[in-house]
Amino acid sequence: MIVEEIMNTRLKTARPDDMIKDISTLMCLNKISGVPVVNEDNELIGVLSEKDILHCMFPEAHELFLNEERPNYEQMEKDFKNTLNKKVGDLMTKVVSSVTPDMPVMKAASMMWLKKIRRIPVVRDGKLVGIVSIGDVHRALFQEHLLG
Repeated sequence: MIVEEIMNTRLKTARPDDMIKDISTLMCLNKISGVPVVNEDNELIGVLSEKDILHCMFPEAHELFLNEERPNYEQMEKDFKNTLNKKVGDLMTKVVSSVTPDMPVMKAASMMWLKKIRRIPVVRDGKLVGIVSIGDVHRALFQEHLLG
């Protein structure tokens, strides 16, 4: 089984100049935890996840050690509004793993397992063509081996 047979091609994507507010809305309304970021030529240039968005609200570990006071969690929550006014390009992960449509599904699953990620973009000639998740792998294996 290869990635192309199980990948999702109905993609929600972001551009680096999109506002976090807009992409957060897209993610929440569609119940997705991340989106590939593409340029005007549909080339994959990053990924934006819920983790990326929330990460900018938290102090770095070294700041916690230097500051004797406990973090003000209520203020951190209020600061989320500032996060929404940032651009995708400011918060996205720029070093992104990807797979190809002709890659064996279990190789793609192994990459996700090793990198501790739940989904991975599918790229052909630098262009985003799909996304595959651990759930997609599980469903495909279940259908092939238990229902087939």
